[in-house]
Amino acid sequence: LTTVRHVELLYADETSWKEHGKLLWLWVFTCATATLFIVGRRSREIVQQVLGEGFSGWLMSDGYWAYRDIDQRLRCLPHVIRKARALEEGFDAEGRALGRQVLDVIATVMHVVYEARGGSPPGGLRARHAPMLKGLLEQCLRLAHARHEKTRALAREMLNDWDTFWVVLEHPELPLSNNEAERALRHWVIARRIGMGTRTEQGTRAFALLASVIETCRKRRVSPWPYLAEVIRQRRKGLPAPPMPAPAF
Repeated sequence: LTTVRHVELLYADETSWKEHGKLLWLWVFTCATATLFIVGRRSREIVQQVLGEGFSGWLMSDGYWAYRDIDQRLRCLPHVIRKARALEEGFDAEGRALGRQVLDVIATVMHVVYEARGGSPPGGLRARHAPMLKGLLEQCLRLAHARHEKTRALAREMLNDWDTFWVVLEHPELPLSNNEAERALRHWVIARRIGMGTRTEQGTRAFALLASVIETCRKRRVSPWPYLAEVIRQRRKGLPAPPMPAPAF
């Protein structure tokens, strides 16, 4: 918890979780050297509980509204690409046009970001592509009340998080996707399918703690099993648990 609150770049995601049939959410917050899991309601309070009041890093997330209180936020571009591609392949004429325009703009943004990372001067990228972004903004404003539900939904999603999509033009070193958080969830989604969730509050807390320790050890390139064995050994003696292993690199 201390680590994720004080990093420069943090990734967050959430997926459904069942506790004795009750619908909850498994949240993940992950960075270069730590991963924290927490199970709870899908609400702004979980984000506030984890990050506290003083989080000053960048947060990469999907479009869930609970993240919008974070000042420095990035949106995952592949999430939007999938929705735009579905619209482009649909039957609604306005939806197809919006989907194509979103895909073209994102493709351009990604191209110039990769160029900047490769050594091209990054200065002024946002200003240089302002006309293109303005055209998309005007299109989203026009379609925010479109009759077609998915066209309307994508236009409003773009408007709700407008600046978070284009932060990478000003900071091309920042990520374009939320793959880190999605990868952190992958093993535990499989565990959910096998075990059907948890059955008690105590079991849920134990699951989240163990998952956090295991994934954090993996991030730090050390095996979690000797550490967990030492925790059990010390606690059986009535001693405090040893600190988490330091990164091995």
